Amino acid sequence: MNFFDKMRQQKLMSIALLVFTLSVGILIGTLVNTSVNAAKGQAVAPDATPLVVPKAVEIGSDFTKLAKKLQPSVVNIVVEVPAAPAARSRSRSAHPGQGDDSGDDPLEQFRGFFGGQGGPQVVPEEAEKHEQSGTGFIVDKNGYIITNNHVVSGGDKIMVKLQGESTQYRAKVIGTDFETDLAVIKIDTHKPLDPVSIGNSDAVQVGDWAVAIGSPFTLEESVTAGIVSALGREIDERKNFQRFIQTDAAINPGNSGGPLVNIRGEVIGVNTMIATSRGGSEGVGFALPSNMVVRVYNDIIRDGSVSRGSVGISFRPQKPETLEALGVNHGVIVDDVTPNGPSAKAGIKVNDIVVAINGQSIKDGDDLLSHVADAPVGSALTLAVDRDGKKMDFKVVTQDRKLLYADRPEIVGDSPTPDEPVTKPEPVSGVKFGIAPRDLTEDERSQTPDKHGVMVTTVQEGSFAEDIEMQKGDIIISINRHPVSSADDVRKIAASLKPGDAVAFQVVRPAPANALVIQGSARGRSAKNAPTVQTPAEPTPTIYLSGRLP
Repeated sequence: MNFFDKMRQQKLMSIALLVFTLSVGILIGTLVNTSVNAAKGQAVAPDATPLVVPKAVEIGSDFTKLAKKLQPSVVNIVVEVPAAPAARSRSRSAHPGQGDDSGDDPLEQFRGFFGGQGGPQVVPEEAEKHEQSGTGFIVDKNGYIITNNHVVSGGDKIMVKLQGESTQYRAKVIGTDFETDLAVIKIDTHKPLDPVSIGNSDAVQVGDWAVAIGSPFTLEESVTAGIVSALGREIDERKNFQRFIQTDAAINPGNSGGPLVNIRGEVIGVNTMIATSRGGSEGVGFALPSNMVVRVYNDIIRDGSVSRGSVGISFRPQKPETLEALGVNHGVIVDDVTPNGPSAKAGIKVNDIVVAINGQSIKDGDDLLSHVADAPVGSALTLAVDRDGKKMDFKVVTQDRKLLYADRPEIVGDSPTPDEPVTKPEPVSGVKFGIAPRDLTEDERSQTPDKHGVMVTTVQEGSFAEDIEMQKGDIIISINRHPVSSADDVRKIAASLKPGDAVAFQVVRPAPANALVIQGSARGRSAKNAPTVQTPAEPTPTIYLSGRLP
């Protein structure tokens, strides 16, 4: 090895030693610094051991799988309900100290609950409307949804929100059934939806797991679990077709219309009501069995309503001893006969005992109702009757329950009156938007950033524009980033869109002409005596109003 090779080797060894020394120094410095920082960080509790968040490991369970499977199929429903005429007149004519009874006004109840102050209140006319909310579940990929009738009843605007989406879809009512408190509504999302699986409620047993999914107190996608507590519960004797599944799964206001499912994720009922003394869940909830729901749903999508036969008699539950004492071991004792009804015309009387229909024995009142309600309206039934020990047969022609009990709204609900034809004004723009725009004046142009736009003069009721909360007086300056300067621009853009497209309006919403901004005086010692200045309000900055075309 020559001299130069030795020098080169020594140099490499020196560099290696230097790097090693620096590395050890850095390591020691890091450890010392960490120790010092730890000591500083735990100056309050130096003897405490810091907690460590473990690695995220999903536990998973049957309930977890069930919730993930069903949540996309459960929807939140918000319904806008106009105030009753009586409530309107009361709110407009009420004066302090004149005994205004506003117990039925939701706004007044809200104020009372939070201890609102008395005295006159200035409430805009729009506030006379109120919202009610509930739950529903998708049963068809094309947007058909089952919910409770009381969720959508009386509403003039029904909006549906899907899980994980901010878009709200306007729903139309396909049909309702007062006697089971069910309704079928439909939304158009222009995409296939995830329907639930329907179970057979006849297979449900007391003690089975039960899971409720819904929007209690507007808290969407809430999941609660319990068991089936009882079957066949009758809550209101006037509702002959409501025999509920009772569950202790928490059901609260807002859960109405949501599904009750078994551990396999199959819908076994529709959550409908609760028994409570506090207004919330106390572990006693009731769901309408899925087999009855299927029957009602199929009628509604076929005919738009539910048709049930009736023979015009009423009855009460009887003890087996009563029937035995009267010489029979099954049947239904007639408690009342509807005047001019089918049974009255056939000759059936009070205290007759109906023991069979068309040769099939009748065990009890539910059995009789099932046979009669499922019979086509206008069909002839043979009722076998025991009258004072004598066997007699009567031919009875069924009649539609809604017509037979039209004067008994507590049984079949109010008979709907045909809506008066409404002539809607033709919008200047395409019908896809539901607005009537006009060109801007010079003063109005000055309120826009780029001195162009159109003024909205009309927003049609029930239109897309109303759904996205566009208002009369808004100035549209662009649609989907396309500048708008005239009504023709709006027409052209509307014509280029199709149902299901997302639309975003960039809008200037001018402040009211008489709006004033109160400017506080300057800060400092002299502020107390400085005058307050009123200046005209500046236009609201541009906002976006958006949605998906129906």
